[in-house]
This record gives sequence, C-alpha cells and structure tokens, in this order.
Amino acid sequence: MQQDVLIGVGVSPGLGVGPVAWMPPAVAEPDATSTLGAETADDAVARVRAAAAAVAADLEARAARLEAPRGTEAAPAGMAPAAAEAATVLRTTAMMATDPTLLAGAETLVRAGTGPARAVWQAAGTVIDQLSALGGYLGERTRDVADVRDRVVAHLTGHPAPGVPDLDHPFVLVAGDLAPADTATLDPTRVTAIVTLQGGPTSHTAILARSLGIPAVVAAPGAAALTASDVVLVDGGAGTVTRDPSPEQVERARALAGRARTFDGEGRTADGVRVPLLANVGGPEDAVAAASAGAEGIGLFRTEFCFLDRTEAPSVDEQTTAYRAVLAAFPGRKVVVRTLDAGADKPLPFLTAADEPNPALGVRGLRTSGRDPQVLDDQLAAIARAATAEQADVWVMAPMVATVEETEDFVARCAAHGLTHAGVMVEVPAAALRSGPILARAAFASIGTNDLTQYAMAADRLLGELAPLSTAWQPAVLDLVAATCRGGAQQARPVGVCGEAAADPALAVVLVGLGVTSLSMTPRALADVAAVLASVTRRECEELAALALAAETAQGARDAVRGRLPVLVELGL
Repeated sequence: MQQDVLIGVGVSPGLGVGPVAWMPPAVAEPDATSTLGAETADDAVARVRAAAAAVAADLEARAARLEAPRGTEAAPAGMAPAAAEAATVLRTTAMMATDPTLLAGAETLVRAGTGPARAVWQAAGTVIDQLSALGGYLGERTRDVADVRDRVVAHLTGHPAPGVPDLDHPFVLVAGDLAPADTATLDPTRVTAIVTLQGGPTSHTAILARSLGIPAVVAAPGAAALTASDVVLVDGGAGTVTRDPSPEQVERARALAGRARTFDGEGRTADGVRVPLLANVGGPEDAVAAASAGAEGIGLFRTEFCFLDRTEAPSVDEQTTAYRAVLAAFPGRKVVVRTLDAGADKPLPFLTAADEPNPALGVRGLRTSGRDPQVLDDQLAAIARAATAEQADVWVMAPMVATVEETEDFVARCAAHGLTHAGVMVEVPAAALRSGPILARAAFASIGTNDLTQYAMAADRLLGELAPLSTAWQPAVLDLVAATCRGGAQQARPVGVCGEAAADPALAVVLVGLGVTSLSMTPRALADVAAVLASVTRRECEELAALALAAETAQGARDAVRGRLPVLVELGL
C-alpha cells in the first residue's frame, strides 16, 4: 500500500515519530464591550486572581520539570544551559502572572463594570505601554506581560492556553510556525519532532530545533491536513512527513532516535584528513556546553549578547569580563570572535538607524564602524585584553565585509590593538567573488551561509514561501562557496564555514569537497557531522561536491548527494 508522504524542507536531521499535537491558535482579544453581566464584581475579581494563580502554578511546574533530572541517563551535551535558560524564562513569566500592578489594574476595571477577560487584557495593555516607554531591559519584558495576558485570558474563557501543548506523552508538534520563545522551551523528551507549514532552513525554528537535537521539517503546507488522530514519522534529513508509518518504520525510528552518538574531539575523513569541527556560541553558557560536547574550538563567537537590551554601548571593562568567560572554556584552542553584527534583525538604539527602508541591505555589521568608529575600537581593545588574560588562541573577524578596502581597514585596526590574526566573514556575494584579493590581506575567511544564501538568492530567509530558495543546497550558493575556497587556496589561507549549512551532515561533506577547511556548528550537530565525515575519503568528498555543483536545482543537488551516502540511512539522518 502506498503511504501518504508530505514533502517539506528538512532543517534538523534525525527521525521522530508520534501522534500529532497542534499548537493552539492565538488567543483572541476579548470584546471591548464586555461587561460583568449577572456576575458580581467580587466573584469576577476572585476568578481573575484564581486564573492568575493557576497560570503561575502551571508555569512553575513546567520550570520544575525542566530542572528535574530525566531518569538515570545523562543529559545530552549542550542541553543543560538551554534547559536552565528555559526554566528561567518560565519562572520570570510565572512571577509576572501574579504581579500586583497587573492584578490591581484588572480589579479596578472589573469593579467599574468591565468583564474579567477584557479587564485583564486592558490592564496588561497599560503595563505593556509603561514598560515600552522605559525601553531597554524593561522594554523587553513586554513580551512576558503579553504571554501572561494571553494565558490568563485563555483560562478565564475556557480556551486552550497559548504555547506548546503540555501533554503527558511524547508527540510530534505541528504548527503554522513557532515563535523563538516557544521553540526555546521545548522538551526533547516530549516533543519527538517538529513540523511547520511555514518557516525556512535558516529560520529561528530551524536553528533552535538543531540546537535542541529535535528532528524538524519546515515549509510543509500539506501538513495542514494532519489531525490529532494521525501518527506521523518525521525525517528531518530527507524533509518528509509520513502519515501512518508501518510498525517496522516506527520501531526503526525509535531505535535510531534512542541511539547515543558522541564526538571524540577530532574531525577527520575516512583517510585521515583533518577537518576541525568547531562550535557556534553566543555567550559563556554556550561555550561551556560546547566544550562539554567535545568541540575542537569556537568557530563563531557572537558578541551581540554584550550589546543587546542597552541604550549605550558597554564599557571596555564590561566587555573584557564577558569575553574572558568564553575564552576560559577553551584554553589553548582556537576561538574566532566575530565583532558586533548590529543592524538588520539586531537593531541597537545607539548605533543603528530605525528608519532604514531595507535594513538587511543597510548599515549593518562592519559598516556601522563608519557611523561610530569608537564602538569597534572599544570592542577590539576589550578582545585584546581578554586574549592577553586568557590562554585561548584568539582570532577576530568582521561581519558583512564586501570589499578589499574594508578588509584592509579592519586588519589595520586589529593590528593597532595587537590582534594579528584578523579575518573576514564572507556573507556578501561580492566578497566570495573577490576572495583572492581580500584574502591577500586577511588571515582567514569564514563563510556565513545563512546570509550568503539570502543575498545570493534575493530571498528573505524568514519567509516560509521562499524556503525552496533559502537553502545553501542551491547550486548558485555552492558556486560562491567554491569561489571563496579558490581564493583561499590562492593565498594559502584557511576558509571555514560557520553558517547553519555546516550542521547538515550531508552538506558538510560537500563543503569539505569544495575546499572548506573547518566547520563550525551548534554543539548538538558535532557527533552527526563527525560520523558522516568519517565515512568518506577526501576524494569522495570532492566527487560529491562535483555532483552537487552539476545539479540544476537545490533538491537535485541534495538528492544526488544523499543518494551516495548510505551512512545517512544507517544513522537515521
């Protein structure tokens, strides 16, 4: 019997099976004319307070489950910081549910005759406006208030609570799309896989799913027909969702999902060619998790965590302390520090303009140093101090480099601070095409495949309907990677990849065949990439790369390469 197989874009490899559970719909705003009706004000106030208490208790319980040991098995490498951060988010939100200001505002409205659900909505709106006016860290808390508002209103109106379903059995989560906060708090022991109708290969959902090790398929519009009575098998590597899988398929999927894989700390091909496997990190906790997972170093240290939620740049001393905490996790090993990548989806009030018509093509990354050179100079000074104080092998690179002139300027500014290993990120097609002259000045290049794909294909990576364009499997993107590697070879400079493409085991092999010398990824992907890389020789990597370059479509390239890698089936990738 032919099975019903839905096709999407695989963004997090692995197999997951289970019954379908849909994300509840967004909570609707209560009618603005809602009144108490026959209910007394005292009863309505009591219901509001009881609903708020119930929401707080539910969030506290979820936080406790995240913090509790899961059986006798050790937690997967890299999971502890994610669970701790998610638990903190839940506890913060729980505290907001019983905030006296919010409850007092709702009570005042109720006693004036407003219905309880509408009163909570309006009171929360007032708090949100107040926090927004304050800006900075407190301004960011508006999202917590909105989350609490929706949960309390759902409780009062008898509707499902927003967010991920809290079921007592494992399930496959299906949604139109997922907010970053929803994805970040997923429990991999309950959510066996993710399927979304929208999203793309480099969307927040895809990136977080990979970091959690949850198989995921996005941009699968056919999934709209799935119901809670369906059992599905999700193949995050192949990008398929199989309805009503056979018992044999279910057994195999569960066996492979339960198999633990580890990374021995040395990436290499079957014939012994070394390919360092590094980690992408965004702060000290990530660095500790990466070291625990066996990463050979850090290929991308995102420094934005020091700058976000602020109205002015952090001091040199503040930055030095923060950077040292990351460098300390990798003594004697390479740590590639990316300078501030402000702009586009990371606006900063003290550095970027709020009125740019197209921020992705505006003043972002290294370009912001023309607007305020002191921010970059302070950051380089802090990196240099941290490098001197710690034992890591510190490399520095600038984002959004497009020209030889920009490269020369950045290298000179690094040298002025004693940072002699200065490189560039290749995210702009112009940099890929002119990598030879650029790498005659820079010590190395690191390809950011997320942005390189976005700019090469002129496709916003967050738009689900453009997902087929937004993949590094596109032959045109692979051409740009190959061009960058040729420039590196001409100048005897290393060229790494730190974009999400490096976390795809099949694509990682292709990248090595194109000439990439190191791969940096989420720590959860290290073991899978290492296992697939160890199954092929350098010559086979080159043959697979040639196969991908010869394809006329992204799907054709992906299918051709996956068809030549039987190890993917063996590993359930």
